[in-house]
Amino acid sequence: MRITRHTFAGAAGLAAAALVLSACSGPGAEDAAGDGGATIADAQSVGAMEDFEAGVTFAATEPVEFSLMYRDHPNYPVKDDWSIFRHLEDDQNVTFSRTDIPMADFDQKKSLLIGSGEATDIISSTYAGSETQFVSGGALLPISDYFDYMPNFQKKIADWGLEDDLQNRRQEDGKIYHLPGLREVPDVQYSVAIREDLWEKAGISEDPATWDEYLEQLEKVAAANPELDYAMSDRWTDATPLGSLLSIMAPNYPTAAGWGYANTWYDQEAGEYVFTGASDGYKEVVSDAAALVEAGVLDPEITQSDDQAVQKFIAGKSAAISGNTQTIAEYRQKFADSGQGDVPIRLLSLPGGPAGDKLPSGRFTSGILISSAAAEKPYFKALLQFVDWLYYSDEGLEFAQWGVEGETFTREADGTRKLMDDIAWSSINAGAPKLLNADYGYSNGVFLLANGSSQELVLSMMTDEIAAWTAAQLEKKEQLPTAPAPLLNEIELEQTSLLQTQLTDAVHAATASFITGQRSIENDWDAYVAELEGLGSGQLIDTFNTALERTLKQD
Repeated sequence: MRITRHTFAGAAGLAAAALVLSACSGPGAEDAAGDGGATIADAQSVGAMEDFEAGVTFAATEPVEFSLMYRDHPNYPVKDDWSIFRHLEDDQNVTFSRTDIPMADFDQKKSLLIGSGEATDIISSTYAGSETQFVSGGALLPISDYFDYMPNFQKKIADWGLEDDLQNRRQEDGKIYHLPGLREVPDVQYSVAIREDLWEKAGISEDPATWDEYLEQLEKVAAANPELDYAMSDRWTDATPLGSLLSIMAPNYPTAAGWGYANTWYDQEAGEYVFTGASDGYKEVVSDAAALVEAGVLDPEITQSDDQAVQKFIAGKSAAISGNTQTIAEYRQKFADSGQGDVPIRLLSLPGGPAGDKLPSGRFTSGILISSAAAEKPYFKALLQFVDWLYYSDEGLEFAQWGVEGETFTREADGTRKLMDDIAWSSINAGAPKLLNADYGYSNGVFLLANGSSQELVLSMMTDEIAAWTAAQLEKKEQLPTAPAPLLNEIELEQTSLLQTQLTDAVHAATASFITGQRSIENDWDAYVAELEGLGSGQLIDTFNTALERTLKQD
């Protein structure tokens, strides 16, 4: 098998490089125009299929090699002999010239390569917004000009009602540069994991309907189990205080907090942006989190490490901890390893709040970028067809997640997929000698976006327990509407970027102080809001709303 590999170890000469690439337009008019009128000439159609459309398997008409910026994950280090590479070569006629970059260095070195004009054809594992700094320099392909060459992508956008989300990906020039991962339904993974036996000892048989009820349940659990230090001691708090807990609480208020915090929040009723950290909704969610500490049921050590929090949970010092659909298996294994046997734990159904039962808006995830230089390559059209098939077709998504039928999985008569007994993935076949990602290259974030995208595919990789929990959350929860995105110009982007970090840091620091009682929400909130004003919160919001008004007029 032919894979040319480059390991990116240093970038001393790249840091000072300027953005030198210029935007590319289609070289001819021999094919149907894309969204922005771009066309692909015969000279850039080597290996492309003439009959490619949604649902058609992509196979290049002759061998093609694409350059790929590969994010190398420490949990599944890339291997040249992976099954996924072999099948892409044998079945799709595609090989890669890879630039392998360790995950810890990926964002920094990716930016250096793009900025120096050394970007590969495909730039993997990229979050929306990171492309903005490179748009004016012309290093990236305006992919929206070529949407007509991506029928599977277009079909998913239309079938899943993602048009508004897609519009929000446009840059000031009206074009889209980031190809996102798509989700048919919202992503629901995080909640609170509880010791079900300690809940039952407190006489609790139903999950809390609201976060206020959650506080009441924690008080009952603490009273019924006096050996506990705290009813809840949380993890995922060292980088962002109560990052997970606040992020799942916030949409129900409605606001954004914790991991999901952003300085700007769109007020649907007012039709304008407000500063999130000073809003009524944010004050309310922080107040409810502070009430947990004040009641003595939440450990005030809200900057502790994950290991410290998990150790308390396993040692029986707490009865609840943040968790997700993967960590349930982790917790159970740790209980078993500690000699406690099969301790009953599960995820709580997500409580609601003053705004009802809500989930955050948006069904896009990290995705890919394509270098503008790719538009001049002989295989450009084939590249677009391949990307469209792998990341957005039902067949490509199944392949990237499950692998190959008969090799990594079997299919039951009812269509249900089953991993081979000697292959494990997450909680499926735990303990099996081989791993689907580390040993075969499938279920790999470089080639699989949004954990499979479709609801069926996402649920297919879950145990029955987790699939049922996920389906229940999707059934009862309503997603918040997508907010309109203001298109900030270059000057506005520069101005706001100087404000964003200092404001976010100030909000997180004050949030921790309010929750732990070091500052009083009742007495100190107004002073905190004034501090934010001094750091530029008003200027930030004015800039966003001015840009929003301009954007809406353009539409």
